[in-house]
Amino acid sequence: MILHIDMDAFYASVEQLDNPRLKGKCVIVGGTSNRGVVSAASYEARQFGVRSAMPIYQAKQKCPHGIFVPPRMSRYKEVSKKVMALLRDFSPLVEPVSIDEAYLDITGCQRLFGEPQETAWEIKRQIKEAVHLTCSIGVAPNKFLAKIASDLEKPDGLTLILPDMVSEFIDSLPIKKVPGVGKKMHRQLELLSIRTLGDVQRLPEKTLVKHLGKFGKRLRTLSSGTDHSPVTPHAPHKSISSERTLAADTRDTKLLKRYLLRQSEEVAKQLRKAGVRAKTITLKIKDADFKQVTRRTTIDIPTQSSKTIYRHAERLMDNFKITKKIRLIGVGTSGFSSVASSVQIGLFDRDDKIEDEWEKVDKTLDSISKKFGKDVVGRATLKNK
Repeated sequence: MILHIDMDAFYASVEQLDNPRLKGKCVIVGGTSNRGVVSAASYEARQFGVRSAMPIYQAKQKCPHGIFVPPRMSRYKEVSKKVMALLRDFSPLVEPVSIDEAYLDITGCQRLFGEPQETAWEIKRQIKEAVHLTCSIGVAPNKFLAKIASDLEKPDGLTLILPDMVSEFIDSLPIKKVPGVGKKMHRQLELLSIRTLGDVQRLPEKTLVKHLGKFGKRLRTLSSGTDHSPVTPHAPHKSISSERTLAADTRDTKLLKRYLLRQSEEVAKQLRKAGVRAKTITLKIKDADFKQVTRRTTIDIPTQSSKTIYRHAERLMDNFKITKKIRLIGVGTSGFSSVASSVQIGLFDRDDKIEDEWEKVDKTLDSISKKFGKDVVGRATLKNK
């Protein structure tokens, strides 16, 4: 049996916990500027239609009396660590999937903690006691069903799906509840007369693939209640990125490149912390009309050098034709390999050798920052920018 634990309106709930004057009020985490997006909204704010990832200006229109606060990631991480440590007391098979949710495989743990439902109630009790916050838990035979179940009785809910309940649950599950079914996909499914996950079984797999591509095959598998994905502790990073919504839309390439440089430093630092090198570098740009584009390049030698990441991100930007003002810019990396893997440096390639030396500089700066503080040393280019 698999549990999916999802903290309720996590960021907003932490803010209400730390500031009792915010309890029962419309708290919206994401800052006070109209430029950003909502990171989290309290359940009071959600009643007015405020949702995560919504632009702040829209949230203010829907909830003008809302209390807007900037995120405090260090505090959220502090609470998250306590919750994840608590979960590991119930099973070694804990897979955090974000700062506020995780899967837990409790198969075979009945002798220690009782039946799955009893275990879930005890987890909820201990989390409430340890961090004074509520969570919602879904209990099911696999990860897919457990995640859906955890969302059905929010907040502070517990939904149990036993093996003999799976078929009936799937037959009645609205198709829009299935992860991956957005507005566009939902419209396509309605055209195929698919309104519940159980309806998928009525159509041949060929028809589903023809209209929905690979996702059609995935839906067919899920409609049988099958999901063989294991709970994987310490799942490796698939990507590491940094992005920024600008204070004002701009076409100023010098300003944009300063953001790229700062983001390249942050991404490289996270790569070194994770003990990996990246082979793919991605530039992300969103214009004033919220149109988002990405450009990526794959390099021959994986890197964790800020200089290398910035050089390729800058080149991607130079090759991108800016026709509208930019509101968001970001740098991402993927295609990871372990630092322990051998790295071949070109015998006659001077750039490779210089960038290998720059990795050593980056690591030295990491050590200085760790000992004396992150702002004690930095690039002159970014000074007061």
